[in-house]
Amino acid sequence: MSLKLISLHPQTIAHTKLRIEMAASLASKFSRVGRSLLSSLGNDFSGSLSTATDMTNSNFLFQQQRTFIQMRTVLKVVDNSGAKKVMCIQALKGKKGARLGDTIVASVKEAMPNGKVKKGKVVYGVVVRAAMQRGRCDGSEVKFDDNAVVLVDKQGQPIGTRVFGPVPHELRKKKHVKILTLAEHIA
Repeated sequence: MSLKLISLHPQTIAHTKLRIEMAASLASKFSRVGRSLLSSLGNDFSGSLSTATDMTNSNFLFQQQRTFIQMRTVLKVVDNSGAKKVMCIQALKGKKGARLGDTIVASVKEAMPNGKVKKGKVVYGVVVRAAMQRGRCDGSEVKFDDNAVVLVDKQGQPIGTRVFGPVPHELRKKKHVKILTLAEHIA
């Protein structure tokens, strides 16, 4: 039986330490286990810690994440019903949140004085623009700058007679064809 001793080059050891530290730093952003791993490394890798942190902070994972429309989200109204802003009370059909084409129950927070809808009224609305990124069947993705709704009645017919700004063509699949016909631009 023979025994071979393996000697590692100091540069290889430093490179391995850097990789371990980067993995621990990245994991520390997401879990308790990662944070405990990073704290257990201690000051052994303090020289390369700032480099690993800089590398992970520039990663796309740390950009602001936008989520779906949930309770207490303030949305812009993009029709001429008289309301300017509404606050989501609930997403319909038992969902936790609403995405493009989903119907929500909302409370009017700002309204024009001579509009059809007054401040404080509880209304239904269809989400026509969402800041959350949504994939399409052809591989492209659609994302808007704001969260917007069109107010509808209980039967799903729009209250207003015009829809301002772009609306996605995915509304056709959700049976909101009337909103698409009123829209000035279909994205």
